[in-house]
Amino acid sequence: MEKHVSPAALTDAELILIDRYWRAANYLSVGQIYLLANPLLREPLQPEHIKPRLLGHWGTTPGLNFIYAHLNRLIRARDLDIIYMCGPGHGGPGMVANTYLEGIYSEIYPDISEDAEGLRKLFRQFSFPGGIPSHAAPETPGSIHEGGELGYALVHAYGAAFDNPDLIVACVIGDGEAETGPLAASWHSNKFLNPARDGAVLPILHLNGYKIANPTILGRTSDEDLYHLFEGYGYEPFFVDGHEPRDMHQQMAATFDQVFDRIREIQNEARNGKAPDLCPRWPMIVLRSPKGWTGPKEVDGKRVEGFWRAHQVPVSNCREDDSHRKILEDWMRGYDPEDLFGTDGRLKPELRALAPVGKRRMGANPHANGGLLRKELNVPDIRDYAVDIGKRGNAMVQSTEILGHYLRDTMKRNSEAANFRIFGPDETESNRLGSVFEVTDRVWMERIEPYDVHLSRDGRVMEVLSEHLCQGWLEGYLLTGRHGLFSCYEAFIHIIDSMFNQHAKWLKVTRELEWRKPISSLNYLLTSHVWRQDHNGFSHQDPGFVDLVANKKADIVRIYLPPDANTLLWVGDHCLRTYDRINVIVAGKQPEPQWLSMDEAVKHCEAGIGIWHWASNEDDTILPDLVMACAGDVPTMETLAAVDLLRKAIPELKIRTVNVVDLLALQSSDQHPHGLTDEAFDAIFTADKPVIFAYHGYPYLIHRLTYRRTNHRNIHVRGFIEEGTTTTPFDMAVLNELDRYHLAIEAIERVPGLKEKAGEALAAFRGKLAEHHDYVREYGEDMPEVRNWKWPTA
Repeated sequence: MEKHVSPAALTDAELILIDRYWRAANYLSVGQIYLLANPLLREPLQPEHIKPRLLGHWGTTPGLNFIYAHLNRLIRARDLDIIYMCGPGHGGPGMVANTYLEGIYSEIYPDISEDAEGLRKLFRQFSFPGGIPSHAAPETPGSIHEGGELGYALVHAYGAAFDNPDLIVACVIGDGEAETGPLAASWHSNKFLNPARDGAVLPILHLNGYKIANPTILGRTSDEDLYHLFEGYGYEPFFVDGHEPRDMHQQMAATFDQVFDRIREIQNEARNGKAPDLCPRWPMIVLRSPKGWTGPKEVDGKRVEGFWRAHQVPVSNCREDDSHRKILEDWMRGYDPEDLFGTDGRLKPELRALAPVGKRRMGANPHANGGLLRKELNVPDIRDYAVDIGKRGNAMVQSTEILGHYLRDTMKRNSEAANFRIFGPDETESNRLGSVFEVTDRVWMERIEPYDVHLSRDGRVMEVLSEHLCQGWLEGYLLTGRHGLFSCYEAFIHIIDSMFNQHAKWLKVTRELEWRKPISSLNYLLTSHVWRQDHNGFSHQDPGFVDLVANKKADIVRIYLPPDANTLLWVGDHCLRTYDRINVIVAGKQPEPQWLSMDEAVKHCEAGIGIWHWASNEDDTILPDLVMACAGDVPTMETLAAVDLLRKAIPELKIRTVNVVDLLALQSSDQHPHGLTDEAFDAIFTADKPVIFAYHGYPYLIHRLTYRRTNHRNIHVRGFIEEGTTTTPFDMAVLNELDRYHLAIEAIERVPGLKEKAGEALAAFRGKLAEHHDYVREYGEDMPEVRNWKWPTA
């Protein structure tokens, strides 16, 4: 089991230099947390030199700096292409310090110059109003992962490595983060990494023993148990542990040498056709170092270094308490800043020479600013896949199957570029995208049996039954300059709600950073949706993800509800062409009526909202009596069926039918870039007529999007009201009062004066609801007139 490498990698001179560099990074990290002024301690620390609010995290930082310094050595010695994935949540001081030391920080932010004044500004800005966050945020060069919410560093690392054969992602995982569910699942990503065509991920489990106020599980786990745990995950673990810097430097250097030799050996075997049949056993490192390493041993008689009290601010009252300020000053002077920085405040030349140069600097690596590498996706013409609708509403087509054909050819067109993948939790075939398997397979690096279907080492479809992994892989893939699509059951996309939040926040900030170039949009296809989960039941029935999405900044998110295959083709094609967005497409996979020709679909989708004149019977010279609006495939079908009922029962009723594809176009133009002006909205929905709106999701979202509109008081929304079970498709609509009969009844009740004149129609529609109730419970299927309904043609 012994995996401690004999330390003999560094000469004395090399050891001294790398230790000085590490001390410089530690010094800058402490300075960022504490100091407003006097950055080089040219005078004794005074209260006014200390920040009034101390906001930052020290505990994990010295270990992160230690790893960074040793990766720099490997990059220079071997000319490696490495990015640094900082998993520990508050490692910002270290990441900023190291990118400043290597020079890229001042290149991007010239005001933070490489001199004493630049150091002062560097320290002042950290966790300070108008400055930068405490995380390795979008503002931090070299970062594609913000550690605000823990659990995603390793999955992001693997996403970055896919299809990047020369890239190595050094991923540091904090032992607090290692307790999260997503991180635990992420260890399995090695089963999807192909050494012949992908890059490599080096997981570095950084165990300092404590989280905020408690020991960590893996920090208290023995080396023997850790070895067996990670061996079981399919890794080859190496251990580095201790406290004394000289020994630790030698251990880390020797271990890195052996680990990187092993990575190259695995890749060379695979790329020379000598790869073993099974998934290679990639190396990983377990680094044990004290929490708050090199910081104060005690404060006020209480243990700090090597304990949870080092987690955030080890000595906290430096402005008011002279003894605390003395501890801070002794701590910082202990790094010997005169030995690290010249009189002008610049890092001394012999230390500057330790950092890589140009794009080999981890803060300047273009993979960590993926828009620099992004190439436009080569997509086919959607008209090649257009559905001939024939008699309107009569053809029954699985819309996502048609999109699957388009995705198949997109995959084929981009096979040489290797920059497009499809991600999903074991649902590609289920969601009717199976035609992609005509040109690729699911990637699978474990044993493949002769009877397995569509599994191969070279597959480009990523399937694993973890929405966290699918989301994280895709994020890492996009952030390093590629394209992708995430297909998921609608109800279970909620599993990654917080990951969506983090990515949306990242995009919002990067849009304000000129040096961060645009990346491809994160595209969701949500299918197997609420109205066609009648077979799985209530647990699978939830359309609420779009509500979360609608909370985000208007220029970041888009929500599309295409009603048929041709509109879905337009929407899917459009989303794959966009950048710096999160696009959510909700579309059913079951056979459904087809409403629009391709020409009509293009025109309708470009507008986002439109009147379907062919489904309306209003007089062009006067306003209609009623607007019947819909958004979503099943709501569209039920709305049109309701219009059909009303036109037959009350032919004199003038109805305008409106369909919404781009949901956020309902907002006003000053709230969303796609929003309609008030004049355009009123021209469609009228200023004073009743609007019966059948919506795919929870009704309140439509009210929220339209509350400022002139006619909002007359908009009556029907949608999912949290009623569901295992039942028939139409009964699902009836349970939630979204069906054609409820819509028709509401229309009659909302048009002034109509209820009194249409008593016979009301009674008939209510009678049909009662008849439906009895029929489905006796026969287990919907009534023939529901199952077989078609839009009437002239």
